[in-house]
Amino acid sequence: MKYGSIILEKKEFVTLKRLINLSGNYKEEARNKSVLRLQKELETAIVSDEEEIPNDIIRFNSIVTIESNDGWSNTFQLVSPTESNYSDKKISVLTPMGSAVIGYAKDDVIQWEFPGGVKSLKVVEVKQNNFNKQYQL
Repeated sequence: MKYGSIILEKKEFVTLKRLINLSGNYKEEARNKSVLRLQKELETAIVSDEEEIPNDIIRFNSIVTIESNDGWSNTFQLVSPTESNYSDKKISVLTPMGSAVIGYAKDDVIQWEFPGGVKSLKVVEVKQNNFNKQYQL
């Protein structure tokens, strides 16, 4: 991990905590485990002011390209649950994929449990969308 822990902007940190508290328990085991792991990662997260967040950190509305060790790759935008739309490649932060990447940086390798088992993901690219300051719940 490039920065030693996940990095979150203060408002995004609060939003994530609220979303997790409101989400309750999921029936789907992989999703439930992902949210619980994200909750655990929040305990050691580096929480910073907006201007201190490195540009290569995955945040709300970031456009992310990842690839797995088995050759699979995907590009998507990380969004709040209300903005999620799989056909538009907008992935909720509370899905296993969204929970896996939030707060990580370009070139980080992440081990995460998905419905099909544990995968190793590499963050290949992170682009900041101009809407990062305007994310919504």
